[in-house]
Amino acid sequence: MNDHIYDLISIGAHPDDVEVGTGGVLLKMSQAGHKTGIIYLTRGEMGTGGTPAIRADEALKAAEILGADLLETLDFGDTKVMDTPENRYVVAELIRKYRPRILLAPWIRGGHGKRGSHPDHLAAGNIVMNACYYATFKKLPITGEPYTVPALFHYFLPIEEHPTFVVDITDQFDGFISALKAHESQFLNPEKAKTRDYIWTLESMARAYGNMIGVKYGQGFKIGEPLKINNIFNLIP
Repeated sequence: MNDHIYDLISIGAHPDDVEVGTGGVLLKMSQAGHKTGIIYLTRGEMGTGGTPAIRADEALKAAEILGADLLETLDFGDTKVMDTPENRYVVAELIRKYRPRILLAPWIRGGHGKRGSHPDHLAAGNIVMNACYYATFKKLPITGEPYTVPALFHYFLPIEEHPTFVVDITDQFDGFISALKAHESQFLNPEKAKTRDYIWTLESMARAYGNMIGVKYGQGFKIGEPLKINNIFNLIP
């Protein structure tokens, strides 16, 4: 059995990670009729603003804006996420349960001291990458039928990492921003705004990625290995 249940699932370490790195794409795929989902590895309890309860409510609002069919939050521990066999088992079981055609997860490497290099983000990317392998093994203590994920793409690319591809989210930009603003404790928090305008920063990033492909707004992704293509014409609009 290898039939998929979800078309696309985006996995992040903290509530709001998925919106930041993949929100426009989630919305675009949902609007196109695909079944999409969101999985968080922590409750974001160490965030500067909000509480786990507040952040859970914000994540639900954002998921509704993005049209996600699934929102699941684990409790690996904010600032404590580690790529361990046990955590791989948990994620591998979810992969077997939801059987996504595409997984999105943070990029697995980052520059020194940069936000994209948050240890939880890097660990989340590595957990998902390794869980994809674990989900295929028959003898591991993992429930569910073995499943091979067709594609794993990465977001949260450090500035020195050139994206493998960029998705045009121009038509989804307003929804993307609305989903970010749903995380009020993180992006509209007066205390945090004193040091950084997060919405402006993320809009600037979307403009930069969009400029790479000649559109107004985009979101960039990286592939960790060559992508199998049967029909080269699938690579053009």
